[in-house]
Amino acid sequence: MKVILAQPRGFCAGVERAIEIVERALALYGPPVYVRHEIVHNRHVVEDLRSKGAIFVEEVDEIPDGAVTVFSAHGVSRKVADSAETRNLPVIDATCPLVAKVHKEAQRYATQGRQVILIGHKGHPEVEGTSGRVDGGVLLVSEPEDVAELEVRDPENLAYVTQTTLSVDDTRAVIEALKERFPNIAGPALSDICYATQNRQVAVRKLAEVSDLILVVGSQNSSNSNRLREIGVELGVPSYLIDGPDSIDPEWLEGVGQVGITAGASAPEDLVQAVVKRLQALGVVEIETLEGVVERVRFRLPPELQREIA
Repeated sequence: MKVILAQPRGFCAGVERAIEIVERALALYGPPVYVRHEIVHNRHVVEDLRSKGAIFVEEVDEIPDGAVTVFSAHGVSRKVADSAETRNLPVIDATCPLVAKVHKEAQRYATQGRQVILIGHKGHPEVEGTSGRVDGGVLLVSEPEDVAELEVRDPENLAYVTQTTLSVDDTRAVIEALKERFPNIAGPALSDICYATQNRQVAVRKLAEVSDLILVVGSQNSSNSNRLREIGVELGVPSYLIDGPDSIDPEWLEGVGQVGITAGASAPEDLVQAVVKRLQALGVVEIETLEGVVERVRFRLPPELQREIA
């Protein structure tokens, strides 16, 4: 067998920044550091940080008075932020800057008097955070069919924003449906789409062209990892979302010549290499990395940490 690695794969700049924030907070202030929601959607990352002293909670009221608090990369609603401020919790915000940008865009549209439509998945923490940042809330759509069901205040005064873990391809049909029904709807530029989501989806499409089987390294609750697996299936290649090397079923490899491997934006590279090592034990004799985008994006740490480090 031959292993073909997608490029790019794994951690994006927003995830790297979020993990670094928790690690630096632990080093500077000592454990425990409380993190509202999983810092990123990957079990191995969460367990590693937990072993270092991070405590993960779902609500701010679970955090003791005075404890250092980190908001996850997915962002939080204004209600959550206000709750932490009311209790004077020392907060470090690890919200991905691209998610924060969506918050600002949605708020800007709302201040213009536009009703905001959010393209995203119900229940995703990023969607909950964005919804809770807009006065009056948002209208949520996930599929083109949802557009016909929308009840809006004024069809001439609308705007849309998108969940960052959806690519241009994921949102295209919904945006087209919105523009067809509401020709004057405003929306962000394509350049505002999360670069990492788009790059990883382009890479998995290339991978599908040369693979008999695709393994996507990522957790089951990772939206972007699930989407990578779905793309592989849509392109006719058997594709599986695996948590790590122990999730591989040797029967998947029967008759397979080339195994494609990619990883969601919250999956660490050491997991990818552990998967490769497992496949080598099962008969892989060659490893190749596809050509693709080399990401050099890096986001600055929050000002609180920059001051402390200085």
